[in-house]
Amino acid sequence: MKRIVAVATLAALGLTGLGATSAQAASPSAGPAGGFDPAALEWHACPADFVETVHSAYDSLYPVSKTVQCAELRVPLDYAEPDGTKITLQLTKTPHTGDGPAEGDIVVNPGGPGGGGALFGPRVFAQNSPEMQEAYNVIGFDPRGVGMSKPALSCDKTYTNAPRPAYGEGEIGSVATWLWLSAGYARDCERADDIGLLDHVKTIDSVNDLESIRKALGNDRLDYYGASYGTYLGSSYATVYPERVDKMVLDGNVGPSDVWYDANLKQDIAFDGNIEYYFDWIAQYDDVYHLGDTQKKVHDFFYGLRDELRKKPVRYTDPESGRELAVGPAELTDVLLNAGYRRSQAIWHGYAAGLSAYKDGDAAAFAGTFGSPTSGEADDNGYAMYLATECTDVQWPRSWWKWYRDNSRINAEHPFMTWSNAWFNAPCLFWGAKAGKPIDVGNTPDLPDNILMFQSTHDAATPYEGALDLHERLDGSRMVVQDGDRTHCIVHRGSEAVDAYYDAYFLRGERPDERIVHVPDLGDPKPPAEAGATTLTGTHAPKAALLKAGVIR
Repeated sequence: MKRIVAVATLAALGLTGLGATSAQAASPSAGPAGGFDPAALEWHACPADFVETVHSAYDSLYPVSKTVQCAELRVPLDYAEPDGTKITLQLTKTPHTGDGPAEGDIVVNPGGPGGGGALFGPRVFAQNSPEMQEAYNVIGFDPRGVGMSKPALSCDKTYTNAPRPAYGEGEIGSVATWLWLSAGYARDCERADDIGLLDHVKTIDSVNDLESIRKALGNDRLDYYGASYGTYLGSSYATVYPERVDKMVLDGNVGPSDVWYDANLKQDIAFDGNIEYYFDWIAQYDDVYHLGDTQKKVHDFFYGLRDELRKKPVRYTDPESGRELAVGPAELTDVLLNAGYRRSQAIWHGYAAGLSAYKDGDAAAFAGTFGSPTSGEADDNGYAMYLATECTDVQWPRSWWKWYRDNSRINAEHPFMTWSNAWFNAPCLFWGAKAGKPIDVGNTPDLPDNILMFQSTHDAATPYEGALDLHERLDGSRMVVQDGDRTHCIVHRGSEAVDAYYDAYFLRGERPDERIVHVPDLGDPKPPAEAGATTLTGTHAPKAALLKAGVIR
């Protein structure tokens, strides 16, 4: 899943779908990357700007900026031609704190597809318990085409300049506008691809990259933590390289029976439910936000505001920087979507206060929460590489009329993000690179039987039914379920019970006896005692601040 690429909306890139490959014919035991032997990694100091980002985001938890290291790994663009063109993956290592050798290297992936993992490594380490920090190195990596990996593909850095056209309700004007924009973005990506990268960004390519990372680390087996799309990457690796898995944790799980198109339609329904739940929460604190004392009143305020912004977007020029921000219906929807990902005081109060600011006529606070710049360039790398994987992992429907019928049907009952989600993925209609076929996750005789899964029951990004599907396919897996919670990915999200299972698994190899074990949710947050000003700024906020607040996974 998604949201048009603005900084705060990178959280939406944590949504996942079903991956695929056309290289599955290779022997699962040997794997398509079996013939490639990477060079050993040479660890060195990371770039100063990267270290500063780590410092500002995570050093309040643990001083990871003082220890994080970087390395580059050369891998084949096409694993079928291991001696051909090479690309570079950016890796990070946050070393263990204990004496003597580490117990292992946990390779981590934050999801997406298109999510950068070099920064995710120090984040996971900083959030780990002291016992985990003593025992394990944490290895992050930017997947091929992403972040500091080379080449890193961007297509149109002005694509998110605000205000973007309204997503609409399927009427002819918005359809014509967004089909034109989507086709143009797909063409821009083809033009930006100098080496044929877009033909080699399927999930199977990243599976093979994981195997190359394992080899370069010098490990006989892979320890792994994957969040969101990272669960599909991990379960695919376990299918293609089953004998190379040691410990594997999958958090916020993709249902492998749903190819990307259907998975996105299911997300539309689930996110609509979470947002309506959020509206009800706002109504409970009408004395703070003054947006209505019932769910319906808050609902009506939001949809009325979205209509108003379609007619007249809010524009605000920062008197200090001179930068103009704008909020139209697209920006409003994209940013508020983050409230459907996680229940936290910073996120829920921040967005509710931003909505309240509009009602009070405070354009500065409203634009500061939901606005995007009207000019300049923004980093669209994550969006481009999301599409690069999603559009080629599996063939999307080629008929626009199927898209139109399906999205119109769902939008009639679940209107919050259905059409915004459709337009986020619409470049797949025009994508030039050839699509593959799905990996049959779990279909291997040597499937590891010690995988540990984590899931909340109301996760909208990766709905619970998909997690049950994956759990059934991963015979022998165990799953920790947080009942009633609406958070996407639950490890290191505040539950001592959840994190205790995570630690016991990695430190002692312990898993629950039951196939599914349930833990209680954390309950809804409350507004801060001094609930006056907005506490979370929007799309123009520094990425590090959003990482720290937990908006970006």
